[in-house]
Amino acid sequence: MLFRKKDRLKKEYDQKLIDQLSRLKNSWDNQRYLAENSVDPAEEIICQAKLAEAKYFFLFKEAKARNITVKKW
Repeated sequence: MLFRKKDRLKKEYDQKLIDQLSRLKNSWDNQRYLAENSVDPAEEIICQAKLAEAKYFFLFKEAKARNITVKKW
């Protein structure tokens, strides 16, 4: 009975990690698109793109360490 709660919490936080990973991927894609399609991208845009990439890969490594898989429908 004690392990059911632990399993439920793991599933809940894994889902939150997947949701946040998806949001960060979209943010990174948007920032990268802005930087690539700008004639003369501002330094701030480039820094935001690099920051979004770093956040995404940090969470990606965490998901990999937890052995989380995302099912494609």
